[in-house]
Amino acid sequence: MPGNWYAWGKWHDRFDLAKEPNEPNRFGWVVEIDPRDPHSVPKKRTALGRFKHEGAAGALALDGRWVVYSGDDERFDYVYRFVTRDPVNRGGPAANRDVLDHGTLFVARYDADGTGVWLPLVFGEGPLTPENGFHSQADVLIETRRAADLLGPTKMDRPEDVEANPRTGKVYVILTHNSRRKADQVDAANPRPENRFGHIIEMEPAGGDHGADRFAWNILLKCGDPAVAEVGASFNPNTTRDGWFGMPDNIAVDADGRLWIATDGNAPSKTGRADGVWALETEGEARGTAKLFFRCPNGAELCGPEMTPDLETFFMAVQHPGEADDDDPKAPPATFAAPSTRWPDFEEGMPPRPAIVAVTRRGGGRIAG
Repeated sequence: MPGNWYAWGKWHDRFDLAKEPNEPNRFGWVVEIDPRDPHSVPKKRTALGRFKHEGAAGALALDGRWVVYSGDDERFDYVYRFVTRDPVNRGGPAANRDVLDHGTLFVARYDADGTGVWLPLVFGEGPLTPENGFHSQADVLIETRRAADLLGPTKMDRPEDVEANPRTGKVYVILTHNSRRKADQVDAANPRPENRFGHIIEMEPAGGDHGADRFAWNILLKCGDPAVAEVGASFNPNTTRDGWFGMPDNIAVDADGRLWIATDGNAPSKTGRADGVWALETEGEARGTAKLFFRCPNGAELCGPEMTPDLETFFMAVQHPGEADDDDPKAPPATFAAPSTRWPDFEEGMPPRPAIVAVTRRGGGRIAG
């Protein structure tokens, strides 16, 4: 908004910063809805902080408190965790309607020895004081990025989805890419300069407790084409030519502990392939082996992967099909009259449309063994 990129303020006063200087502060929050009650009012969960949330995935601490992991989807920004003040009440959703209103927000520091620590973002503690422009916890939450900067966390390569494995308790951080990282800016958790393809970090909370303040970590996977040595990818050698991917974005963890990874940024001019979903093994001899499951139509990215508990239905969202490959100077522009695809209708005069796709196995049964 400070750059006036879209000039919305010319048409609506609420976007004119001279008239509404706090308008930007209304965005960047996690919003909770209750899908069971269509009459409920969505609520901004401001205690989780204001930044470019790519998601908000939960797990239970050993003492019953709820823990929410989230990534700030920006180059050189951070991984966060929120721990509720109160334990989850087993009485049902209504009993927990406000459990996310009270708790502590933390930001992650990844140390070179493979350990890490969660740093609390609490007004009055450390540098989060009036001397540095913070006069309340509200200031800390509104300016979460600036508050986090003062604590010295690890600047990451665009952390997007962060999900806990319900079977093992391990946590997976998806880092989509960061082509702006210079050689003198690499660190143990972000080891590649000009990281064009992204990587995945695996975290293990101390004592298996998501509420613990320390964790161990390692790099599960460095993405990109393993056949190109300078890329430095680290897929399991059993991964086939179709199995590798770049630019991981959203993930789901199935009941067997397998990761289902949706990508955003693959294109013929970058990787020679489209975006889609890949399944990635995380344990045993197959650890780091990926397999292609679904490839997007032209110009689309995939998001929102989710598997039913019985592993028999897989849901995913196809976004913005029909766009042009903007990184290919020879690619013709995509227009309403000439999109790069007319998926899913494939009818003349019908534009390409985003859609939710449900995949089942022919004859029924589990999608993945």
